[in-house]
Amino acid sequence: MKRILFLAITFLVMSSSAFSGNYNGFKVSVYTRAYEVEKMKDLHWLDSTWNIISSQVKVDKIYLETHRDLLIVPSETLEQAKKYFLSKGVEVGGGITYTINESNSFETFCYSNPEHRKLVQEIAEHTAKHFDDFILDDFFFTSCKSDIEIKAKGTKSWTQYRIDLMTEAGQNLVINPAKKVNPKVKVIIKYPNWYDHFQGLGFNLATGPQIFDGVWSGTETRDPSSDQHLQNYLGYNIVRYFDNLRPGHNYGGWVDSGGSNLGMDRYAEQLWLTFFAKAPEIALFAYNQLIGTPLVADRHRTPWQGQGTSFVYDDMMKPVNLNGQTVTGTTLARAAGYTFETINAFISKLGKPIGIKSYKSFHTLGDDFLTNYLGMIGLPMDIYSDFPTDQKVVLLTEQAKGDANITTKIKAQLTKGNDVVITSGLLHAIPEKIAEIAELRALDLKALVNDFGNSGKSDKDILITQVKYQTNDAWEILSAGRPLSGGTSGYPMVLRAPYSKGNLYVITIPDDYSNLYDLPQGVLNGFRSILSKDLDLRIDAPAKVSLFLYDNGTFIVESFLDTPVTIKINAKEGIDKITDILTGAVVNKQPAAPVTPLSRRFRMDDKVNVFSVTLMPHSYKVFSK
Repeated sequence: MKRILFLAITFLVMSSSAFSGNYNGFKVSVYTRAYEVEKMKDLHWLDSTWNIISSQVKVDKIYLETHRDLLIVPSETLEQAKKYFLSKGVEVGGGITYTINESNSFETFCYSNPEHRKLVQEIAEHTAKHFDDFILDDFFFTSCKSDIEIKAKGTKSWTQYRIDLMTEAGQNLVINPAKKVNPKVKVIIKYPNWYDHFQGLGFNLATGPQIFDGVWSGTETRDPSSDQHLQNYLGYNIVRYFDNLRPGHNYGGWVDSGGSNLGMDRYAEQLWLTFFAKAPEIALFAYNQLIGTPLVADRHRTPWQGQGTSFVYDDMMKPVNLNGQTVTGTTLARAAGYTFETINAFISKLGKPIGIKSYKSFHTLGDDFLTNYLGMIGLPMDIYSDFPTDQKVVLLTEQAKGDANITTKIKAQLTKGNDVVITSGLLHAIPEKIAEIAELRALDLKALVNDFGNSGKSDKDILITQVKYQTNDAWEILSAGRPLSGGTSGYPMVLRAPYSKGNLYVITIPDDYSNLYDLPQGVLNGFRSILSKDLDLRIDAPAKVSLFLYDNGTFIVESFLDTPVTIKINAKEGIDKITDILTGAVVNKQPAAPVTPLSRRFRMDDKVNVFSVTLMPHSYKVFSK
């Protein structure tokens, strides 16, 4: 009896230690496509490839995909692979990619087609037999416009038809059948990175996070100049948005090798931005990339290496001992492992992310992905699907236009003595509703500007919307022209319209959002000033420097620039020093800058403490205050 009890206790201890995690405050997992899982029927292939990965990065969990492109992995192979990874002390989950043919523009299932519906359900049931949790990768949407779908759509818009269809399919073809087979199973949907366009393909963020057991966030931003044009900051911003949809049920972020062509700094950056947002887990996509993407110094070592950057290519390439083996990095897996080892020193010390609350109503297009550009100019973003009522200032982009009661909500915010900041895009979309507060107009006419008066000049001509107002009913806080100083005309970049006890501000967004990066630092500081009234600090920096804030007094500043930059951090009175969490160095406040006419116009806080910080290219610093 004693021996049985001893063995039982030993098993429990071993099980607990096996799954206790390799890092402080986060987990690392690997997602494996059906193509590679199918190869795991060969134990020699499985063992040799896993050795490549596990010798370069510590992994807590692996997800084994059961289906992709009509390839269904047999039960025998799944069970053999499960047994192997569990023997290595690695947790195991499942995965499904509902594609028919990825190479054909990611051909999806047609969810009104009876044959397709039957197969979708069978795949879910097959997966639930083998796993207690599984992830739907990216493609649980539909782009199908077959004759069956055209007939089923009827008079609905494609967007409305698809969000109704995929909500029904998720519940009746995936969740319910899976839980009937395995009542313990958790069905998790991984949403991709193009969140502003979800509704057009059937992803329903109003229902999906509620009916699925959890969600994952696509934090891969890759190369911003490639097809999707996603800005670096999205890797942080999307985690926060999805977490706000259903707090506590956003289980992780997801990064692939895309962008590594720009240098391994870009790949590492996507990994740490995911964890800056406090994602509890990250999935490395995918097994084949971790074994098949070699490290090549000529391609992956960037020109700014050797300057004390956050990612140090030469350090990554030094021999390392993991799992009892001393190896030198050979593949993408080592870049991931090195990054996790670096951030492991501080991620658990960060509190809950906080920022400027922006309201995005469901299924509304307009100002697409704008908040990611705003994040790149030093505005810490925090998107909500409900209008925030607990803030001194709320940001509304054009995506607030979908709320039929938006005027009432704006008025309620203003009459409490708080502020609302709207974009020129929202003003253009709902001028009649905004006119109930102030008779402003965002014209179809454009202006080409490069001169912003006391706030500086741009090296580029920037195309903006002409915003008009009635003299003395609203006030230009910041103007632009070509030229403005000594010129003949000008246009508002920031406009203030008092209402009750609060103020409605309009910020003019360039037609090309990337021109936000070309705005002078003085203009960016104007945006930061009016939007940061709920925050303890803001930055005074050029574009492509971001700020990440946390509720326990920690914060991060990161530069996405290719050259070193010295920035200022403006903190509220009472914050007399900041401490670098990684080095222990204390940064003391500098003498406060004199109050200028411009700062008075923005109603800036006269009493701020200023700190000077230098950032290396594509690097971050972590502070406590």
